[in-house]
Amino acid sequence: VKLVESGGRLVQPGGSLNLSCVASGRIVETQAMAWFRQPPGKEREFVATINWSGTNAYYSKSVKGRFSISSDRAENTVCLHMNSLGLADSAIYFCAASRYSGNYQSDFFYDYWGQGTQVTVSS
Repeated sequence: VKLVESGGRLVQPGGSLNLSCVASGRIVETQAMAWFRQPPGKEREFVATINWSGTNAYYSKSVKGRFSISSDRAENTVCLHMNSLGLADSAIYFCAASRYSGNYQSDFFYDYWGQGTQVTVSS
């Protein structure tokens, strides 16, 4: 399974941004998709996860209410809609795919990873 992220860029505080992740290959092996992020000098952290049917989404406390994750199995795409961005949201955002179903927040449960897309929040 190959994952390719896009959409990262420089955005002002309070702004919005949409990230996309396109999956290809043996997608049938995957049950759930997720976004993680790695701020500068910090460990990678969970952001949000969703199943391919879009019926089950889960968010980290730091983004709940500001970010929204969506999935489109027909297009093999998962998107992360980010609102009210703050300086702490600056990070490399990674798309990940899991063979397991469930709201897993640990990267241990994710088998496939994209290369990441840079989001910088700055005035």
